[in-house]
Amino acid sequence: MALYTPSLVREVKETAFLPTLQKDPVSRVVNVSLPLATRNNGTLHTLVYVHKFGVSPLQDNRQVHHVAQLSTYMMSRGNLSSAKEVLKKHAATAPREVDRPISHWRSRLTLNMMSEDFTFNRGALPSDVRRYMRVFQDENRMVYLPLLHIDELSVRVKDMMEINGSTTKLPLTISYEGLSLRQFRLWIHMQDVMFSLKRFGFTEVNIDEIKGVLVDNNLYLLALTTLVTAFHFIFEFLAFKNDISFWRKKKNMVGMSRKTVLWRCFSTIVILLKMLEERSSLLGLIPVGIGTTIEVWKVKKVSKIQLQWRTSRSIVHVGKFDESERKTIQHDTQAMKCLSYLVYPLSISGAIFSLVYLRYKNYYSWLINSLVSGIYAFGFLSMAPQLFINFKLKSVGHLQWNVLMYKAVNTFVNDAFTCVFSTHPSHQLGCFRDEILFLLYLYQRRLYSTNKTRCREYGSCHHNHRKLKAQ
Repeated sequence: MALYTPSLVREVKETAFLPTLQKDPVSRVVNVSLPLATRNNGTLHTLVYVHKFGVSPLQDNRQVHHVAQLSTYMMSRGNLSSAKEVLKKHAATAPREVDRPISHWRSRLTLNMMSEDFTFNRGALPSDVRRYMRVFQDENRMVYLPLLHIDELSVRVKDMMEINGSTTKLPLTISYEGLSLRQFRLWIHMQDVMFSLKRFGFTEVNIDEIKGVLVDNNLYLLALTTLVTAFHFIFEFLAFKNDISFWRKKKNMVGMSRKTVLWRCFSTIVILLKMLEERSSLLGLIPVGIGTTIEVWKVKKVSKIQLQWRTSRSIVHVGKFDESERKTIQHDTQAMKCLSYLVYPLSISGAIFSLVYLRYKNYYSWLINSLVSGIYAFGFLSMAPQLFINFKLKSVGHLQWNVLMYKAVNTFVNDAFTCVFSTHPSHQLGCFRDEILFLLYLYQRRLYSTNKTRCREYGSCHHNHRKLKAQ
C-alpha cells in the first residue's frame, strides 16, 4: 500500500502489508507519517495493491490496484462561536470569518476481496461486477484477476480526526475481509446509493446515520427497516390525503381546538426554518414544506378567514362564530391558559440556559434551536386542549379518526426508528409520549357513546342512513 498527495512532488511510502490468501478477517493498526502538504489542509490518498508475494507491484503484470482517499473535508466541530460572545459584538463590526471545511483523517480503511469462485456467461455478466473485473492475457488465455473493493460504508464520522499543522503521525486501522459474491454485489449497490444521496444534497451527518444502519446492524434488521419505511411513507400519504379532505369539507368548527391547530402550524414553520438553517436535503424539505402549507391552510380554515380579490387589492373577511363554536373557543382558551403556566416558564428558562452555556453561530441559530427544543419537549401537550374540549362536550364525533389513526402509526414508526438511528437527544426526549395522548383519545372514544340523533361532518346523519337502507 502506498500513500501520495496530489502535489507535484509525490511522497510515496510503503506503509503496510496484509496477507490476502485467507478468508478470515484481518486487522492491523499502523502509524502514518503525514506529508507537509496534507498538514497544510491538503488531501492524502492511498494506492492499494494486490500482487504476488515477493514481487514489486510495479513489476507484477497481474497486480490489481485501487485508490482510496484517506483525508476528507468537513466542517470543524469546534468552529462555532458562543451566542454570549456574539451578543457582545457590535453590529457595525466586520463580519466573522465564514466557516470553511478543513481536512480530517479517516482512521479506518477496510479492504474487501472476492473469496468465492463464480461462473458467469460472457453475455450475462452483471455490470456491477464487470466494473471491478480486471483481465490479464497470459499467452493464449485470459486470466481474471482478483476482485478488490474498498469499503466506503465503514468510514464513519465518529472515526474522523482533525488534521492540523502540528500533526505529524496518525493511526490507521487497516482491515481485510473476504466476501461472497452476494455480499460483494450488495455492498457495491449500497455504496452507490450513498454517492447518489450526496448528489441529492444529503449532508455528511445524514449519510453517516444511514451508514450506521447498514454497517452496525445485521441484514435482517435492515430488511425490516426498509419494509417499515415503506409503510411509513404510505401512511404519511394517506394522512395527508384524508386530512385535506376532512378540512376541505368541514364547515362547522364545533369541538375543534383552534389552539392546537395554531400550535401545529407554528411548530411546522419552526422545524422548516431549522431544516433550512441546517441546509437539509430536498428529500426532507419537500414533505415538511407540504405539511407546513397544509397547516397554514388549516389555520385559515379554523379561523374562518376568507380572501377576496377586487381589482388591484385584496379584502380579508373574518366569519362569525355561532354560540356552539364560541363555547368551544372558551373551553380551548381555558385549557391553553392552564398549560401556559407550565410551558412558558420552562421554555424561557431553557432558552436562557442555552444562551449562557451553549455555543451557537448567531442570534438566529440560538432562537431557532431554542424553539425547536421547546417543541420537542412540550409539543405533545398541544393535543391536551382537544382532550379537554372532548371532555367538556362529552363527545368525539367531531374528530376525523382516519387521520388520527394514520398519524398515530406514523408517530409510532418514527419513535421506533430512534432505536435504530442515532438521533439527537432532544428528539429521543419526545419519543413515545404522543402515543400516551392517543390512548387517551381512544379511551374517550370508548367512554363517550356516539349521539345517534346528531349529524356528523359533511352533513351525514345516522337516521338518514336508516331511511336510505329502508328504501
